[in-house]
Amino acid sequence: MDIMDFFSLSPDFLVMFSRLLLNVLATFIIIDRMYYRKSHRRDFYFTFMLIPIAIFFIVFFMIFVLEDMKGKTSMGVGIGLFGIFSIMRYRTDTMPVREMTYLFVITAVSLVNAVSVGAPFFEVVITNAIIILAVWLCEQRLKTRPTRIIQYDRIELITPERRPELIADLEKRLGVKVVKVDIGAIDFLRDMAMIRVSYEGDDTTSIGSELKLSKDQLKEF
Repeated sequence: MDIMDFFSLSPDFLVMFSRLLLNVLATFIIIDRMYYRKSHRRDFYFTFMLIPIAIFFIVFFMIFVLEDMKGKTSMGVGIGLFGIFSIMRYRTDTMPVREMTYLFVITAVSLVNAVSVGAPFFEVVITNAIIILAVWLCEQRLKTRPTRIIQYDRIELITPERRPELIADLEKRLGVKVVKVDIGAIDFLRDMAMIRVSYEGDDTTSIGSELKLSKDQLKEF
């Protein structure tokens, strides 16, 4: 085999590479510019940036590399898509609704970019732009505040009449401007309560972004 033939690129590969770049760009805008700017969850950022690339290659090669199998391709694609959407349950802990939504969005974007190789590139760009615009409008409309669930030890402050003292204590200990406090499960034996704290600003404070609580501790919250 000629060495030049070994390094030559087929037109299908160039088309695939352009769609891959579009997929990476769309994922970067959605996750880095919209999701991470507000939540600053590095664990989900790692997952959300890598999963679309893997999904794109899986779907692309299932559809276009196996096209010579004809009848078997549709069955394989169906099974593959079922497996792709099933990965949303790979987590061990419950994923928040916002993170689940972003995972579904980037999965849908990857599938659209992979299966639309035969469609005009401009139409695929418009489709990606519509999805990005929808996510941006929702983020701008909701303007959700950062929220954390913490174990609180000063149980005597959870009563309604001492709510100002509770907020002042949280602001002093957390170093943030507390906007809202919701009281969850209460354990009088250990003098501990589960509270949800909403505060102003972005999620770059020292408050941990990982929930260090078991499902049994959170089930009553």
